[in-house]
Amino acid sequence: QVQLVESGGGLVQPGGSLRLSCAASGIIFKIYAMSWYRQAPGKQRELVASMSSTGSTNYADSVKGRFTISRDNGQKMVDLQMNSLKPEDTAVYYCNAQIGGVGFWGKGTLVTVSS
Repeated sequence: QVQLVESGGGLVQPGGSLRLSCAASGIIFKIYAMSWYRQAPGKQRELVASMSSTGSTNYADSVKGRFTISRDNGQKMVDLQMNSLKPEDTAVYYCNAQIGGVGFWGKGTLVTVSS
């Protein structure tokens, strides 16, 4: 059974930082591309950051220079370090594991950026 479990969300003030983690089980983690998506209220889910199985990364323009994705294949975890957070970063953040046409999602963790 595949499970992706996100953690680390919460309430943070503008300019602050949070680190999200996603623990995977039930998959051969190292062969999957791992990504973080987010969905703000009333908006579509969007890609935030991704890291391929070979380590190449991709970021949404809105988070470049502020967010960093990393993965630990031995621990089967992918993290998202979020710095200089803005109110517009408020969303539910989802972990995704993808290989070819097969993808899995976590249930999400809420990040609220507010003073």
